[in-house]
Amino acid sequence: MSPDGRPSRKGRASRQRLLRRFRVFRLVRSSKGPESDGPGEDEAVRRRLGVGFWLAVVWLVVMAFIALFAPMLPFADPTKVGYSGPREPPSADAWFGTDALGRDVFSRTMYGARISLAVGGFAIVFGMVVGGALGILAGYFRGRLDQAVGFAFFVLLSFPALVLAILITATLKRSLLVVSLTIGILAVAPVGLLARASTLVYAEREFVAAARVLGARNGRIIVRELLPNVVIPMGALTLLGMAVAVVAEGSLAFLGLSVAGDEAISWGKMIVDGAGLRDLQNATHVAMFPVVVMFVTVLALNFAGDRIRQYFDVKELAF
Repeated sequence: MSPDGRPSRKGRASRQRLLRRFRVFRLVRSSKGPESDGPGEDEAVRRRLGVGFWLAVVWLVVMAFIALFAPMLPFADPTKVGYSGPREPPSADAWFGTDALGRDVFSRTMYGARISLAVGGFAIVFGMVVGGALGILAGYFRGRLDQAVGFAFFVLLSFPALVLAILITATLKRSLLVVSLTIGILAVAPVGLLARASTLVYAEREFVAAARVLGARNGRIIVRELLPNVVIPMGALTLLGMAVAVVAEGSLAFLGLSVAGDEAISWGKMIVDGAGLRDLQNATHVAMFPVVVMFVTVLALNFAGDRIRQYFDVKELAF
């Protein structure tokens, strides 16, 4: 500043440099135009579930409806031997053809959804309830409880899943409950680790600290403060876990360790029935249609679950 109150030459030069930088910055922003809102638009696109998601949901709803009300729907008796000739191709009377015993493949495929979806749904619910509860308790109380639960989770993850499933189903009675619990046990550790990680994050948030200051008990904090936040990432991965459980039931059926009984029809058991050399050569439809229905169902579960995971921005979970 000069003695007469005017800015000095150095001050005027500094001011001009700031003005030039401001004009360049404003020019750069104006040149972007509508694209300046790009991140917001990308976020909006990512937050849309999309048409594919709703197509997958429609398929899953239809299969769930068929599984629940199959005995009330106009399907042929899936256990009736000699419904038509053996290994007949698809026709107007038997849409998916018949198997080696003359049983209607279409009716058996629809009834097979009852066992496959029941095992998948019960297994993932069991894994979420048991694994989620243990993970939340371990993440909240920490200490020795966290060490013990974490050790149990890592033991389950270290043990080969297929060997453990074979050991349980070969030892116990192969009922629907036993097979479902077997696959559910395999889901406890991954779900529990996710619940523990989420609990560790939310347990340090301000609303939990405020609840402690106000004198809330541990049970109330877990149920009212932590559980609603931890359930979101767990629920977002439910469909993905159910898809894995359906495939696991099919794997057990291929080994002859799925639900026992001729009336216990599942997609995995139907695939095994049509896996004989004669059926594969002369009657591929016996195994092809259950494979297609199972593939589309698992694809719908995976796609819908992945879209929900992206919608809620949940980390991947390795089952």
